[in-house]
Amino acid sequence: MTISARPIAFFASCKVLRALKWVFVAAILAGAAAPDTADAARRAGMVRAGAYDGIWNVTFAPQAGNCHATNTVPFNVFGTRVSSAGGGKVTGGVSRGGIVSVRITVGASWANGSGRLVGNSGAGRWSGFITGDRCSGIWQASRS
Repeated sequence: MTISARPIAFFASCKVLRALKWVFVAAILAGAAAPDTADAARRAGMVRAGAYDGIWNVTFAPQAGNCHATNTVPFNVFGTRVSSAGGGKVTGGVSRGGIVSVRITVGASWANGSGRLVGNSGAGRWSGFITGDRCSGIWQASRS
């Protein structure tokens, strides 16, 4: 009995095709099992939707120092980040439990505030350097 080289070459190429098929199947399974980019970013904390998301109107009332004007400023909360929703530079964060900490800068004036958000309202304390004077007070917030 003589074995021709032709059938051996055919079966050898089938092994390569079979291996390629398994590589292809593994790639499809890995793609299906891997989270998409939005889910991965959300889990990493980059784009996490939060219970406090939205525009908050924050009223600052001075209690000490040579600052007499009460001001209301809109803040934007998205996930764990607090930013300006109009007027001044606002940076800060909010925890899942509602603990908030911010820094507001307008020109040479600045203030740091901390407190807590609960549901659609919040309150806390602030202190800073406003138009050349050291001041401090309280703040109250409500979500729009």
